[in-house]
Amino acid sequence: MDVVKVLLVTFYFPPAGGAGVPRFLKLAEHLPELGIETHVLAPDDPKWLHRDDSLQSPAAATVHRARNLGPRARRPAEELAAAHGLARLGLRAQLFLRGLLVPDASVVWAANAAPTAVRLVRREGIDVVITTSPPGSVNLVGAAVRRLTRARWVADLRDSIASHPQRRRQIRGERLLARHVARHADAVVTASDAIAAEMQTLGPPRRLEVIANGCDFEDFEGLEYRPGDRLRVTHAGSFFGRRDPRPFLEALAKADGDVMARFVGGFPSAYREYAQRLGLADRIEVVSHRSRAEVLALQRDSDALLLLIPENERGVLSAKVFEYLAAERPILAVVPPDGEAAALIRGTGAGTVVAPDDVDGMAAVLSELDERRRAGTLRETPLPPEWRDRLSRRARAREFADLLEAVSR
Repeated sequence: MDVVKVLLVTFYFPPAGGAGVPRFLKLAEHLPELGIETHVLAPDDPKWLHRDDSLQSPAAATVHRARNLGPRARRPAEELAAAHGLARLGLRAQLFLRGLLVPDASVVWAANAAPTAVRLVRREGIDVVITTSPPGSVNLVGAAVRRLTRARWVADLRDSIASHPQRRRQIRGERLLARHVARHADAVVTASDAIAAEMQTLGPPRRLEVIANGCDFEDFEGLEYRPGDRLRVTHAGSFFGRRDPRPFLEALAKADGDVMARFVGGFPSAYREYAQRLGLADRIEVVSHRSRAEVLALQRDSDALLLLIPENERGVLSAKVFEYLAAERPILAVVPPDGEAAALIRGTGAGTVVAPDDVDGMAAVLSELDERRRAGTLRETPLPPEWRDRLSRRARAREFADLLEAVSR
């Protein structure tokens, strides 16, 4: 059988950093190992909030770039809070114009990437194009390729398009775009069962598969855990939407023992002020954005890891969950008890699940973790071999490879 050729279309790829990068970066690394000729199409400059020069493009994949003429990523709430007078009015005008771009600000790059993708498909003999979103506009590239060439289109959805929990209302055609993806892609891949269920109602898709994120166990090899004088609980990642650390901060104030919280990736000023009002000024450490390698090292060198998922995101199974599992430190999962993340944490035995509004429950877990630390019984949480095999990033790549083989026939 001829070698399958695939084009991965992603807005987030090195030199961009952050949580949106590893899924397709790792896929581009592992697919060639499985006999798939792999090409990547990404922006020349993602103009993203974070840059990570420690991330390298896989040597076995061919990376192509399309020029990005779109606007830079913004932090609207923080920028507005810091601006005053005419500067604030000017910023509001910029944000208003940005909001007119449909379905999102990255559509400017998608408009330029679509003809580039079509040319690559024809020149390289690409069999399958995979688009990964967010941003949702990347799916427009796949739709264009599907219409203008004989290549198949697989839409990979890391988040919901139609009803993302961070949006309060549909104002940019999100549901229309999701319906187009469901009805026209040759296959739809979702990162969680909840997203799959949503797409089933909108299509149904011709082929629908759930391929969750994976654990990069090898990325933690050689990283050390060094016990400290205090219980160090680390939260890695940004705060956005309705993700609210205040119940956890209240629990931290109530917990017995010597416990400190480390927030890696930033901590909004409003939450810092709240922590100070609770008397936690000396028990909070804020670490700004770091490279992925540095963030993994900080996770490994923690007594416990804090996972925060609000009640309205019970169907979310983010990449952070799998990163925490690979770090093999106890997880305090402050997540909806009936959600997908809770089921995975319980199934692997990697941590304790507490409801997002259960302050006393969080405080009790923190106290118990610190007691175990002082007693010298706070251990690693390695996954059993069957779970490691099932959740590894290579296993996820095999699932993608099998799908590509089937779709290309």
